[in-house]
Amino acid sequence: MLNDKRIRIIIGHYGSGKTEFSVNYAVKLASLGKKVALVDLDIVNLYFRSREKADILEEMGIKVIASSVKGAAVDIPAISSQVLVPLQDKSYEGIIDVGGDPVGARTLGMYYQHFLPGEYDMFFVLNANRPETQTVEKAMEYLRKIEDMARAKVTGIINNTHMLKSTTVDDVLRGQVLAEELSEKTNIPIRYISTIERVAKELPRDLNGEIFPMNLYMREEWMV
Repeated sequence: MLNDKRIRIIIGHYGSGKTEFSVNYAVKLASLGKKVALVDLDIVNLYFRSREKADILEEMGIKVIASSVKGAAVDIPAISSQVLVPLQDKSYEGIIDVGGDPVGARTLGMYYQHFLPGEYDMFFVLNANRPETQTVEKAMEYLRKIEDMARAKVTGIINNTHMLKSTTVDDVLRGQVLAEELSEKTNIPIRYISTIERVAKELPRDLNGEIFPMNLYMREEWMV
């Protein structure tokens, strides 16, 4: 992950797990002593947004930037001008969690002038269990629509095929087949294979992509 560009944009369909990945990515960077800013640009989805964990993340030294309206339960689509902080301040490692569809990606397009080729990464989080992205044709169409709206190009694919806490090795490997097909058709490399720690320990070590163990920060203990 240290080889990734300073600005990392995380996109994907609703339910793909992009926010969980974004939060875990921020936590791991912070654990390495990096100065981290996590930008929540999701003004579409009302649930499971990274801003909901702002208190926990800030205790870890992570700067969380979200709506300019203070309060996790307030859903007015206003974006703080602080979004520009990690884009302009190169002392930050920036992670941008984008709304989960092409319409949400339009918000990212407002900042396209800051995304110069070779100076950012945009990761497409793929969950083969989502109906809208369970075939290579659907996934590729979805990816391209987001690129068009965001006015930025995807640089890496993340296989995050999961069934929440019930995820198995077989789930991840089935998603890996789809990720490989998508990678071949788009010429975009698989960057990570992200899954819960229990499953990550059991995955083959020769998979295409870096295995990225995750905690479920966005799921409360009582949630399945």
